[in-house]
Order: sequence, then C-alpha cells, then structure tokens
Amino acid sequence: MPNRLANETSPYLLQHAENPVDWYPWGSEALARAREEDKPILLSVGYAACHWCHVMAHESFENEAIARLMNENFINIKVDREERPDIDGIYMQAVQAMTGHGGWPMTVFLTPAMLPFYAGTYFPPEDRHGMPSFQRVLASVGDAYRSRRGDVERTTSQLREFFAATTHPTRSTGVLSATLLERAYRELARDFDERHGGFGGAPKFPQAMALDSVLRYWARTRTGHALTMARDSFRAMARGGIYDQLGGGFARYAVDDHWLVPHFEKMLYDNALLARLGVHLWQATKDAEIRRVVEETIDWALREMAAPDGGFYSSLDADSEGHEGKFYVWTRAELDAALGAEAALAAEYWGVTAAGNFEGKNILNVPNEPSVVAARLGIGVPELQARVAAAGHTLLAARGARVRPGRDDKTLASWNGLMVRAIAEAARAFDRMPYRAEAVRHGEFLFRALVRGGRVYRSYKNGVAKLAGYLEDYAALGLAALALYELTFDEIWLERARTIADAAVTWFWDDEAGAFFDTPSDHEALVTRPRDVTDNATPSGTSLVAELLARLADLLQDETMRRRATYVLETLAEPMARHPAAFGHALGVADLLVRGAVELAIVGDPTADDFRALTRAAAERYVPSLVLAGGHARTTADIPLLADRPAPGGRATAYVCRNYTCDAPVTDAAALGTRLEEALTSVISP
Repeated sequence: MPNRLANETSPYLLQHAENPVDWYPWGSEALARAREEDKPILLSVGYAACHWCHVMAHESFENEAIARLMNENFINIKVDREERPDIDGIYMQAVQAMTGHGGWPMTVFLTPAMLPFYAGTYFPPEDRHGMPSFQRVLASVGDAYRSRRGDVERTTSQLREFFAATTHPTRSTGVLSATLLERAYRELARDFDERHGGFGGAPKFPQAMALDSVLRYWARTRTGHALTMARDSFRAMARGGIYDQLGGGFARYAVDDHWLVPHFEKMLYDNALLARLGVHLWQATKDAEIRRVVEETIDWALREMAAPDGGFYSSLDADSEGHEGKFYVWTRAELDAALGAEAALAAEYWGVTAAGNFEGKNILNVPNEPSVVAARLGIGVPELQARVAAAGHTLLAARGARVRPGRDDKTLASWNGLMVRAIAEAARAFDRMPYRAEAVRHGEFLFRALVRGGRVYRSYKNGVAKLAGYLEDYAALGLAALALYELTFDEIWLERARTIADAAVTWFWDDEAGAFFDTPSDHEALVTRPRDVTDNATPSGTSLVAELLARLADLLQDETMRRRATYVLETLAEPMARHPAAFGHALGVADLLVRGAVELAIVGDPTADDFRALTRAAAERYVPSLVLAGGHARTTADIPLLADRPAPGGRATAYVCRNYTCDAPVTDAAALGTRLEEALTSVISP
C-alpha cells in the first residue's frame, strides 16, 4: 500500500512511495506528530540519480523488518535534496561537523525540535567493513533517545551553538585586490594534477568554476600555465569516460584520478557549467575539439533533457536494469556486431578491448592523441575524425534500443538558469541561430512558469510550480535573463534581470547580518536560517547574486548594487584566497569587481549586417569582464551605457569604455576586436 509520498511530484520521493516505511514528506504534519508523540525524527535525504540512495533503499527501506523498526521508533521523513536545498544544506553541515564527512544518502536523527543528535550517510543492512548495520543504528539511536536523554541534549546543545554561529553578523575579511586573485591562482596551481588535469586525486570532480577562474587569470596576465591548466583539464575530461563519447554530456565525477570510470549519473547543472567553461575556452583558443564537445553537450541537453513545453529536466540516473553504467558500456563483441568492418577503427580510437576496462566491459574513451591513432591506422586525421563520427552515430542508434536510465523530470529554477545562460553564451559565441532560438524559448518558459507575482518558484512539474524559490533560483534566473539580453538586445530581458535582482535584495538580504541568506525572509521556520557561501557542485546563491548585482551595476550605473556586491565578497576575501576551489564562482565575480568591467555599447539596428559584424567581433573573443549593451541610439538614460552614443552616418558604431570613459568610436569589426584585446589587458586593479 502506498505511503504518503505517493501524493508528491518529486521523482525521488515517488521512488519511495511503495516502501513499507511510513514516510512523510517534510512538513508540519510530520513535525507535529513528532512533538505530540515525543518521538525522534529519522530524516533521510537523497536525490533521484543517486546510486547509493538506490542501494540503501533496496537493502533497508524495502525490508519489512527494518521498516518495522523505523515505524515503531521514529517519525520518518524523506527529503529530495534538489527540491529542498535548505534542509539538505542545514543538516549536511551537521553531518560533516559530527562525522567529518558527508554525502548521500544522508541519514540524520533529530529531536522533535529539529535538532540533530546522530548522523551518517549510507548504512548497510548488516555490519560491514567497520560500518554498523542500519538495524544496529536504529536500535542504538532509539534507545539513546528513550533512556539517555541527557546525552542527546548535550549533543543538541552543541549543535544549537553551531547553527547560531551561521547567522552572526558578517564582517569584511579583506579588500578585494589583485593580490587576493594572485594568491587564489597559486593555491589552485599547487593542487593542479599536471599529469591528468583537474585538481586533486580520486574521486575527481570537474570543478568547472575553479577552472573558469584560472582561465580568467590567464586572460588578465597571459600566464601560459593558467591556460594550460584550464584547456588541458577540459580536454582530458572530454577524452575520458566521464564524457559520453556517443551522446554528449558529462557524468557527475570520476571515481579514479584520470577521468576514466565515471559515476554514471548526468546532472543538468554540471553540463551547464562545463558547457559555459567550454564556450570561454573556445573564445580563448579557437580549439575545434572544445567547440565540438560544447555543441555535443548542448545538443544532448536539448535532445534528452528538454521538456516539450520548455525547461530542462534535472538528471539522468546512473543505473539501468539494476546495474550502474549498463546503458553506456560496450563489449568488443557488441562493437563488432554494430559496426562490422569499422569496429577495428572504433576500437582503436575508443580504447575498446576484449578484456574491457570496467567490470569486463568497456567505457568508451580516447586514450591516445587522434594523430597517433591515425598514424597507426595509416590514414589522415580528417579521415579518422569523419569515420569515428559515422561510427558514433551508428553506436548511438544501437544504444538507443537499450533500457534507458531513469530521468528526474522535475524542472528546477536555478539549474535551468545555468543551462539557459550556457546555451545563450554558446549561441552568441558560435553564431548558432538554432541555439539562439532554444535559449529564448526556454528562457521565456522559465519566466512564464516559475516567476509569478514578482516571486520565483523552485520546482515545476506536470503544470504545477511549487516551493518558494531560494536565493540561487532568483540569481541564476536573473543571470540567464542578462545573457539573453546580451544575445538578443531585447530590453524585456534586461528589465526582467533588474526586477529579479530587486526581489532578491528585498527577500534575501538582511541588514542586521549584512548578508544574503539562502531562504527568503518569509520562509518557514527551520532550526536555522541557512547561508552557505561556498561554491560546491553549483555556485552558491551568494556568489550568483553578487555577480548579478555587479553586472547590473555596470550596465545601469547603480553604485548601490556595486557596493553591496563588493561588501558581500569582502566578507569572503580571506577564505577565497586560502580555499579557492570552494569559491570558484565567487573568484570570477571578484575579478570583475577588482579589474573593472570592459563596457561595450553597440549602437545601431540589431538586425543590420554592420551591427551583426560588430557583435560577432565581440562574441568571438574571450573578454571575461565584458558588460554589453546594444540597440538604437537614444537620449534617455534607461540604459546608461547606450545614452548619448551617436551612430555617425547611420552606421553601426561600437564604444569600448571603462568606468563609462570611452575610447573613440569604431565602425570596423577588426578594429573593435583590437580595442577589446587592449581594454582587457589594460584594466588595472585599484
């Protein structure tokens, strides 16, 4: 018989609707019952694409005996971390503080007052590898709550103080400066894996935001190693098993240190961040391989993740038919059957052997330089690339007949904002009109479905928008709107970005704390008001809103926005310098505030050829601090960057400015490109 989760829309919660566990969704009903019966709460947090969440579900939550222990001793609450990042963030901090590590599934035992007193992640059904069985944990925790309440209260008292510290007023930890950015770069360079790319060892995550900050450093200083770090890391990932060589798109992370064996789940946000990094790398290098991978990733999102009416789904599962990665791996015999005479070439290129590289099968990857493979085969690189592409299409069609991994089909505001921004930037850089149309279509959907009455909603599914939006939702949608303005010069997008920014300040800024919180001021009362400032798998709401304010400040000449964005990052200055991998996106915003924007106004008819030539010249170049406005000349100051900028002789004219002091106007695309290069390297930090 289904439990209460059957009434939810989250695919993750629905996965547990048939469990014998008496699950509640997070809400007043469950919390009230815990208080009335003085029972501890068992909070289980995960997400639909989480492999170990599935394992624990099959081993424990579907087990009648274990479910009976849970139902008798606890009020059981199941949470989708993607729908409720506030709850996930609050209790993940507690898990890390109590155990020294974190992850999903997250298992936290709470008092009826929502304070944690015991926590962990995955628990096996029996004692294993030094881990206590879940049954042992349930019995011990239940007994502690009933019989050793003093121990429980001592633990919760410590956690209460821990949570209180997260809401203390902020203070500046340093001035944003070129020195700070230099320190951050050197820390990242120290942790760089010279052999395989990326940072650190196994498991290895893409860390797109940190790589983007390294690329910005190269753009400012022309430090060759910085470009090598960013470019070679992206290329290593794109040639590894973490990248889907047939269908495009990146998996969440690699379990090894050389990108071969992925944790096969695909998340929308990873692909948005990596696609945007790839756009910037292409602008900097014009590398054809990087462009191909970006386009394949966007094409994957449009093909497999786009909802018919607009918006993108959240993730693809790692598992199919009960096995992780089964959809993606190949035997040599399967390759032979699908490709016939071309199988030998494909096997050489993608490293396929009879023995395999993953549990007797093969994860497709590119272990050797294409030029080396071509030489071995006695053909040219262009021929190799053409034949590999044809083989890839054949294999993709054959793979399409397999049982597909599950898909989490909810639409999340922040993740969609990141993807729309990436597609808009790719459309602009690559001059791809189909991408332009898709970026606008999905952007229009987001503002139609998830923005109502001046407020942003978190999640959309089956025609229903639900859950109050978080800071990251507001800021990511605002930045997507700015990207769409820079792509189309349709001022409705600029107005939407400004409205979203104003709403973010209204609902999330707290004068007493001097900070943005992750939840709005009218959010439900939790054990604390969360404020996570680190850029983890996704950019923090704080760094996203700081970027939105900083970019709008330049575009609109709004000093209040600039001061707020600057102060927010000054409170993070020292942590950014010491731990840059945890502040990759924030470092990009700091770069904009330290170096100042390169402001570009293009005046003229956006549909005219001469106007398009100027926009192309700007779009092809990597100018990380570019703030762009375009359209017909005007005398009003609704867009200050365009005010009083004439277009002599009616020709499209570009103005390159810093702090609204402009160079002589240009009408030639090549001259504009030169001006932008000069402006980028001549902006000096204060």
